[in-house]
Amino acid sequence: MEDGLRKQIEELIETSEVSYLSSVDEQGFPNTKAMMNIQSEGLFTHYYSTFLYAARTAQYQSNPKASIYMSTLSEPKGLMLIGNMQVLTDMHHKKMLWREGFEKYYPDGVDTENYCILKFTAQRGDFCYGAGNITFSADDF
Repeated sequence: MEDGLRKQIEELIETSEVSYLSSVDEQGFPNTKAMMNIQSEGLFTHYYSTFLYAARTAQYQSNPKASIYMSTLSEPKGLMLIGNMQVLTDMHHKKMLWREGFEKYYPDGVDTENYCILKFTAQRGDFCYGAGNITFSADDF
């Protein structure tokens, strides 16, 4: 992949405030939910905080296949990443993702039993930009 496109993808990830996360339900249908972008590690690893006892979390535990989508309103750009979602409950990740203001959702702080982390690891992606489109895999980087 050319450096210019990679830079555009990185900028989209850095500036997107919301990701649309999709899981697969028990009947095999996609379910999509908007979640705040909390933290990323490069292009292929993204983290989100959520409730351990949520229906979507249970879907990821049953079937880790997932996708995330980020876009901008100011420019015709969108990034879809396809991979697997892990549900993490270890203290290291819970502390790593903790942000001021979370206490209104998780009253016992990082020790809240219902607080967990979703770790998405992409295997491949699709980047749409203007009239262009490029499909890539993690091996391309």
